[in-house]
Amino acid sequence: MHKVVQKKGSIHVKLHFNLNHVRLRNKMLIVYVFSVFLPIVLTNVIFYNVTTNNVKNQRMKDISRAVDQINNEFRSEVEDAVTISSVFYTDYNLNEILETDYKEPAAYVEAYDTYFRRILNSYTPVYTSIQNIKIFVENPTMLHSGGIGFLSDEMKQTDWYKLLQKKNSAYPIFIRTQQEDFLKSDGNPVRNTFSIIREMNYFESKNNWKKYLKIDLKTSTIEQIFQNQNLQGNIYLVNDNGQIEFTTDPAVDWRMESIDYDAMEFPTDAIAFQANYSYVSYLENWRIIGTISEEEVLKSVRQSREFVIVLAFLNIFIPTAIILWITRSLNMRLIQILRHMKKVKNQHFDTIKAGEYRDEIGQLTSEFNRMTIQVKSLIDDVYIADIQTKTLELERRKAQLNALQSQINPHFLFNALETIRMRSLIKDEAETAKIIHNMAKIFRTSLTWGKDRVMVSEEVEFIICFLEIQKYRFEDRMVYEINIDPSAKGCMVPKMMFLPFVENASIHGIEPLKHGGLIQVKVERAEEELIFSITDNGIGMDEEKVQTLYRYLDSEEELGERIGVQNVIYRLKLIYGDRFQILIQSSPGQGTFIQVKVPVE
Repeated sequence: MHKVVQKKGSIHVKLHFNLNHVRLRNKMLIVYVFSVFLPIVLTNVIFYNVTTNNVKNQRMKDISRAVDQINNEFRSEVEDAVTISSVFYTDYNLNEILETDYKEPAAYVEAYDTYFRRILNSYTPVYTSIQNIKIFVENPTMLHSGGIGFLSDEMKQTDWYKLLQKKNSAYPIFIRTQQEDFLKSDGNPVRNTFSIIREMNYFESKNNWKKYLKIDLKTSTIEQIFQNQNLQGNIYLVNDNGQIEFTTDPAVDWRMESIDYDAMEFPTDAIAFQANYSYVSYLENWRIIGTISEEEVLKSVRQSREFVIVLAFLNIFIPTAIILWITRSLNMRLIQILRHMKKVKNQHFDTIKAGEYRDEIGQLTSEFNRMTIQVKSLIDDVYIADIQTKTLELERRKAQLNALQSQINPHFLFNALETIRMRSLIKDEAETAKIIHNMAKIFRTSLTWGKDRVMVSEEVEFIICFLEIQKYRFEDRMVYEINIDPSAKGCMVPKMMFLPFVENASIHGIEPLKHGGLIQVKVERAEEELIFSITDNGIGMDEEKVQTLYRYLDSEEELGERIGVQNVIYRLKLIYGDRFQILIQSSPGQGTFIQVKVPVE
């Protein structure tokens, strides 16, 4: 909407918008768009995004737990083998059997059957993950079979033997090895299992014979551990050199070759989950890494997309149908009434032919018909006389209204307060007279808004009047101090800019205290800024209340019915924009400090 105003040869266009100029149908459309359509669309979008994030986070946690479970189960199987190696490592009788120089094979067989066979066979049935236990020795008098192997030059060329010599440690090592007699097509052994290797040097060797314990794990058990049903992806076991020692990835032949994990190429949406063995000496720097595509993580969300779309459609369609139904009921009948009103304007007094309805529009229709009949009757009979009578009645009511308004004169109240003050002085009630005088000054100031700026000295005078009234109420329970920088007294500030803060300190800070308190008001000038500050030792405010006051600074609402601190902040924003500052420091039981900085004027 716009209005064109011509003034002395120039044309000014005054733009303004009034909802009353918008047709009812368009108003209902606005209500529908902003109260139904947009909220439902935004709600469903937000619901979908939140659901997606929640499902994704939960799925990520489930996958992480699955990787940790694989990590713990694999470590448990390896620890079983390490436990068995520790028993063999510290077995004195076994060491004696391995160190004995047998003169004839029968003596070794007897020792083997008496002790070694029994302890060898006692672990394999219990620990189902153990594939084979074998001790490699340099003792030439022992028969190399049934868990005993000869440490030949060929055996010394194996990876596990070289690694043991390199580390030279009493602790066991974990390594991928080959099963005996399991060869590739080219005759080379296939590294298709994992073993715990340990040098048996717990007891001092009599003959300087080397002894090495090799415990092989079942590959099927390891594969069963890594085939976790909760992880719809691939699992990689990576050694301390970054090479893949085992994987469920069918594209990687881990038995035939060693591949660096960092050299692998993964899809761009792949997500990796990693579990480390940081505190296990024989698995130090080994890692279990699980990879899964993001699409797999969000698969369940994708499945529920259709449900969200159907739900959104129903949420939009049903309210839309109801609103259209109601709008048509309102709009059609209002248009009918408007059409007949235009006929009345042209002296056609036709009534609306419609059923009697009990809603407001139906009542309006009935009243319109009754009014139309009455107007036609009045025009025909007593139109002029009635108009004269109504004119006189309006004049009489206007005179009564003016008489009532003239009675409400603020000067009457000021004069009444001044009369009471004078009578108090005559009766030597100086304190009462002083309080009435302060009340009159505050009342006169609050009602006189033609002067919206006052000097700092005048603002402080209002504050003193208020504090004197409060001191009269509280007697000795309230004490106040006011310090004013002389250079600030003549500066101009918005009227009653700081008084509401003083009022809050008195009523909400000091009044609840049984023993009373102290209010300190300070006004100073720092170059081009006026600094008003107030400190009280009252009950203070919690953090929520302080943040509520700060939120008034960002609020864009209009003034409306607000009073007090909200009113002050609104007026300061209106006058100074962003050139003023407010600092609030308070905590329960510790009092309150408020500081307001405004530019010097």
